[in-house]
Amino acid sequence: MREAVVLVHGIWSNGMDMWRLRRQLSRAGYECHIFRYQLWGKPPAEIASLLHEFIDTMDAPVVHFVGHSFGGIVLLHMFNRYPFSRDGRIVLMGAPVTGSVVGKRHGSVPIPRWTLRKTTEQGILGDVPQWKGWQDIGIIAGTFPLGAGLVAGGPDMPHDGTVSVDETRLKGATDFIALPVSHTGMLISSRVATQVVTFLRSGKFGDVVGTPLLDTSVGGFFFL
Repeated sequence: MREAVVLVHGIWSNGMDMWRLRRQLSRAGYECHIFRYQLWGKPPAEIASLLHEFIDTMDAPVVHFVGHSFGGIVLLHMFNRYPFSRDGRIVLMGAPVTGSVVGKRHGSVPIPRWTLRKTTEQGILGDVPQWKGWQDIGIIAGTFPLGAGLVAGGPDMPHDGTVSVDETRLKGATDFIALPVSHTGMLISSRVATQVVTFLRSGKFGDVVGTPLLDTSVGGFFFL
């Protein structure tokens, strides 16, 4: 049976940063699609509508979703607005589903506030729709605390340099795992990719063996 995976990128990205994860998922046998969107001036609910239209063009009987950062918020909006009948599972990676402290600090400065604009509407500042779906949904948080979010003072520890572990916790989630990767580093981490595949196949994450400081096999020094 054909199984597709839709990858949804975060703020200030065009999806190119998901290339390695896409390659890992393709090698695992999934038909991968990157949903690309232009952020400027659009609230997450509007982007979610575009995502729903994108999915309607796909004919795979099983469709999984992987959302990174703001992409996870977009997914929650989509599932809140549009009931989804096809089988599939969801993984959110570093998504600030309870609101972002770093986002709030950026929003208090004129230029960053202009760039964020409507992303704050039930988005990075909180008030994100609660999870009410029937699908399995897993949460991955990063704990390597180095990234662009530190410019704004950083969130509470532990965090991935941009989003705190507590900000990723979603009520009603099927499973949760924290790994020693940064916010961008999780996109190129083989360990994270393995956990994504494990969850998509089984509905739960695998055991974490050891607690290395850094996932050096995957360029953990990507801190943006």
